Amino acid sequence: MRELDIGEVAAQSGLPPATLRFYEEKGLIRPVGRHGLRRQYRVDVLPRLALIVLGQRAGFSLLEIAVMLGNERAPELDRARLAAKADEVDQQIRQLEKVRDGLRHAAACPAPSHLACPAFNRLLRAARRDQRKNRKDRP
Repeated sequence: MRELDIGEVAAQSGLPPATLRFYEEKGLIRPVGRHGLRRQYRVDVLPRLALIVLGQRAGFSLLEIAVMLGNERAPELDRARLAAKADEVDQQIRQLEKVRDGLRHAAACPAPSHLACPAFNRLLRAARRDQRKNRKDRP
């Protein structure tokens, strides 16, 4: 199988060499050797890096990603964990939609003061409730 040096992997993955070294340090990827001072990777590191980036975008920690990827070439993704993360993302989307709607209202509100606007005050009360609820949910 063809090998790529760290510069080629960086160019093809879009990740800087420092990130690749960090992922190596965390056990997410492994070089197959060195050519001089440059690390060498199998070409199959590229899909693995794409999975790592995708996992981070989904909100998984590097530790969670490492567990899901394992040391094998073909990762065994935990479908239940993926479904649970999708549920979390759905909840985040709903919260962000509320934030977006509140921002749009605040930007277009005809009231002389936002604090005089009943709709804006409802948004503020909802934000305070959410904040109190989030504090109670934390360990």
